[in-house]
Amino acid sequence: QVQLVESGGGSVQAGGSLRLSCAASGYAYPSYCMGWFRQAPGKEREGVATIYTNGGPTYVTDSVKGRFAISRDTAKGTLYLQMNSLKPEDTAVYYCAATGFRLSSYCPTGSVEYPYWGQGTQVTVSS
Repeated sequence: QVQLVESGGGSVQAGGSLRLSCAASGYAYPSYCMGWFRQAPGKEREGVATIYTNGGPTYVTDSVKGRFAISRDTAKGTLYLQMNSLKPEDTAVYYCAATGFRLSSYCPTGSVEYPYWGQGTQVTVSS
């Protein structure tokens, strides 16, 4: 049973930083995609960043490029999202998600491709 447990959300002023963590457990194989998604009130869930667990390029959506970075500690099985220079428009519930086994290092950005989800963590950025 795959489980994803997030931590690290909170409230911060514009220009501040936060780091989200997602501890993954239950995987019986090393190759899959993990990603961070977010959903603001009244908006659709959007992909923020993705990473392939067995190496390969990462993806970061244009609106956060240069400010957010996705990474993973393989030994700990923990996914991170470092968020710098936060803006009020970054306010949302952030979710960690993961796919099943994947041979390809291309990670999808659509939420429907991810069957496993964390509980979500609120990030609030005030101006």
